[in-house]
Amino acid sequence: MPKSKRDKKVSLTKTNKKGLVHKQKVIEEIRNSLSKYEHIFLFTINNMRNTKLKDLRNDWKDSRFFFGKNKVMAIALGKTKSDEIEEQLNLLSKKLKGQCGLLMTNRDVPDVLNWFKSYQASEYARAGFIATKDVLLPKGPLADFSHTIEPHLRRLGLPTSLEKGVINLIKEYQVCKKGAPLTPEQASILKLIGIEMADFKLVIKCHWTKGKGIHIDNDSPSDEEEAENDDHQENVLVDEIMEET
Repeated sequence: MPKSKRDKKVSLTKTNKKGLVHKQKVIEEIRNSLSKYEHIFLFTINNMRNTKLKDLRNDWKDSRFFFGKNKVMAIALGKTKSDEIEEQLNLLSKKLKGQCGLLMTNRDVPDVLNWFKSYQASEYARAGFIATKDVLLPKGPLADFSHTIEPHLRRLGLPTSLEKGVINLIKEYQVCKKGAPLTPEQASILKLIGIEMADFKLVIKCHWTKGKGIHIDNDSPSDEEEAENDDHQENVLVDEIMEET
């Protein structure tokens, strides 16, 4: 009986021993999962949040999410036709650009595509996010805040004073302007006042099915539209992220 391609040992250079062991574990997990699931969906993530990924994992307990270094996931799938684990998986690995993840599942393709098309969750924006609206705080009391937070509000730039235990805005204050990137201080203020501007969303780029190969989904962004930010991704499995959050 020929030896399975999934048993092939992969050489990973320029990494320390701990990093090497972890990367080999990621490769092994992905390859082992290939025998359990019919479909692989490659998705990009808008406004990445670990807590939201944890919620997704609960909704998809019958499936498996992977989110790690693109180069490591590409090695697991196979980067060329000669080393791909299944037919046309090298074409899938070539689509791993930007902040990506893999979903392995046995659910029907139309059901998966429709689920992700309709799914999104509101989230607090982080620094650098482009504000979607003007936010203006009127002069007067900020009754929803405890007096103990007043020094922190002043450090964030709010013109506040403490009067008889109540925080007051001395004058009208514009937190942010529509179309302008948020500063760390602005992002903190928006979170304190409970305004969510960002949307956590997964966008399916393409999917692969055993025996049928790869299919590019029509609504997915093109490779040219994807920013190459692989160095900023966490080199961990989604399952491991969930256990730590």
